[in-house]
Amino acid sequence: MFHSRILLRSGSLVFLLFTTSSVVSATPTVIELTQVPCQFLESENGVDHGYTSTHANDCVKINKSSAAKRLGQIEPISLKAGDYIFRVTNKNVPYDLGFWLRGKGLVARATLPSVSGGGLSTGATRDYRITLKSGEYLYSCPLNPTPDYPLLVTE
Repeated sequence: MFHSRILLRSGSLVFLLFTTSSVVSATPTVIELTQVPCQFLESENGVDHGYTSTHANDCVKINKSSAAKRLGQIEPISLKAGDYIFRVTNKNVPYDLGFWLRGKGLVARATLPSVSGGGLSTGATRDYRITLKSGEYLYSCPLNPTPDYPLLVTE
């Protein structure tokens, strides 16, 4: 419950008005994601493939030969529609990373919410806040080229 006090003056009289309203404080759910070279750990069942990368082009090459097989071995993250914080950490990648969450496909990319950003230096963590609606999403890091990981949001 939220209470506010309003003072109104009319001549020498002072009126106190109290109002009451319900305030819902929605705390977003935190989804933690850790980036290592060319992958998100949690997205690949916690398996660190031990890739090494000194530049984004290393990951392009690695994922060209391995991404399809790796994606075939995982389940999409499944969430309910609502407020989320994707907390992304750069663990030992020697260049700046980012994060991009968007709708899957052109129509969904245009109609579903998205969030993105960069500047994640080695050891840094950044929060990306978003209100997800029902639909199919993808997330990845274009700067540490990772596969496009699936995310499914239901009502």
